[in-house]
Amino acid sequence: HEPKEPEQLRKLFIGGLSFETTDDSLREHFEKWGTLTDCVVMRDPQTKRSRGFGFVTYSCVEEVDAAMSARPHKVDGRVVEPKRAVSREDSVKPGAHLTVKKIFVGGIKEDTEEYNLREYFEKYGKIETIEVMEDRQSGKKRGFAFVTFDDHDTVDKIVVQKYHTINGHNCEVKKALSKQEMQTASSQRGRGGGSGNFMGRGNFGGGGGNFGRGGNFGGRG
Repeated sequence: HEPKEPEQLRKLFIGGLSFETTDDSLREHFEKWGTLTDCVVMRDPQTKRSRGFGFVTYSCVEEVDAAMSARPHKVDGRVVEPKRAVSREDSVKPGAHLTVKKIFVGGIKEDTEEYNLREYFEKYGKIETIEVMEDRQSGKKRGFAFVTFDDHDTVDKIVVQKYHTINGHNCEVKKALSKQEMQTASSQRGRGGGSGNFMGRGNFGGGGGNFGRGGNFGGRG
């Protein structure tokens, strides 16, 4: 029967591969955590040399979670870096390929307290801090919050989901980037940013950026 979950959510980008690693040795390692429906080491079309990264696709998200909880992973004697694959559509967003442990949560209502956020997000992973932002003068809630986790994978897992209903309200959730990360992300995007941890096998052009909407900065400075 067809896998029910979208392929996007079942796919991992594997970076930092040894140049010795082949489709087969990559498969042999990662199939310990589940059934792989696809497994590929990306190669240069001319020289056929490994580009040092690849993708593995599992049959369900549960297996992806299992593989991610088994980090660190060593393939052909080298520690590799697995991350949840980013869709082509998301890959042009600022910071799409950065690993961060903090999220920005926008559109939360007056009646939403820290415990509502904790209840909602703790099912994804271990929370370190929650800051519900308030106006310094009036103490009135500003309608957004920052949540920090102990693992970037928790953030990757959350931002892949488009809609989050917290305390009965639809909220916007994205990676919280420091000003410096925003700048790095914008300067990299025109160049296609290195190996591009995204689904498609081709190249993509970074689109123009809609930065700072709702001031999604992790830092205060």
